[in-house]
Amino acid sequence: MTRSLIVGCGAYLPSQVLTNHELAARVDTTDEWIVERTGIRTRHIAADGELTSDLGEQAARAALASAGIDARQVDLIVLATATPDRTFPATATAVQAKLGTRQGAAFDVQAVCSGFIYALAVADNFIKAGQSRTALVIGAETFSRILDWQDRGTCVLFGDGAGAVVLRAENGACEAAATAPSNARPRGILSTHLHADGRQHDMLYVDGGPSSTQTTGHLRMKGQEVFRHAVINLAQVVEEALAANHLGAADIDWLVPHQANRRIIDYIARKLALPIEKVVLTVEQHGNTSAASVPLALDVAVRDGRIKQGDMVLMEAMGGGFTWGAALARW
Repeated sequence: MTRSLIVGCGAYLPSQVLTNHELAARVDTTDEWIVERTGIRTRHIAADGELTSDLGEQAARAALASAGIDARQVDLIVLATATPDRTFPATATAVQAKLGTRQGAAFDVQAVCSGFIYALAVADNFIKAGQSRTALVIGAETFSRILDWQDRGTCVLFGDGAGAVVLRAENGACEAAATAPSNARPRGILSTHLHADGRQHDMLYVDGGPSSTQTTGHLRMKGQEVFRHAVINLAQVVEEALAANHLGAADIDWLVPHQANRRIIDYIARKLALPIEKVVLTVEQHGNTSAASVPLALDVAVRDGRIKQGDMVLMEAMGGGFTWGAALARW
């Protein structure tokens, strides 16, 4: 039985930090208003000329260094983004060129804030099917480029950044069966769970695009509706992932959620009866970095020593579309 091991992770954040106080000088808001409603205090903003592929490349290099793997061993790059360098070609191919790899496939996945979970599922299935041995999964965004900086309901929420993981194929016997005791299960991705409901596409969207307006457009959101759907959908997909692996919330060592809003994260933790100490939180420093959110948070918790080998890690996210998903892995 072939499974995917997460053997390295990495992250990159642009050097420019934008604080709530600086935002308050540009738009009708205050630090207190933002913190109370979102938990966000700062976010990173890409420099002029700094592309999504540049962020993705730096995160990928950090992940490869963490894994001790040369870029020339990578035979698959799946990059999740809603802010590509260009309409085409795929930003993943730009990262591939920057890394100097030539073999295998490289393509983008677009599921907005759920993008990294979708990309992880795609790469995991490539490995399980025997079509890849070493995969780079990247979430990279420059959301600052699609924000309406006069809209205080959206421009205060988002930031730029990138995170990445390296997956390696590992062959093993059927001890990976879901019915095995949790402490006897092997490391790697245990399961991924993806969902979408296109009927809600106008709740969170960008009002531009090459087919509709031939412009980039700006992000638009119906915040209360997004919040309502998020708490329902995320709670359900988390329960689905646990049930699929015959686990309960008590078996989870770390929840690594999409860092959209502190109130959503707190709700999911309460729903699982999971102590907030078991939840990885970066929303205060990073804001919502869309597809980069989960891998950025994952990297923080790995590098500060919280996530250790053998830990059960549950990742979840929801984004425009609506799309949502979860992934369960033993580190």
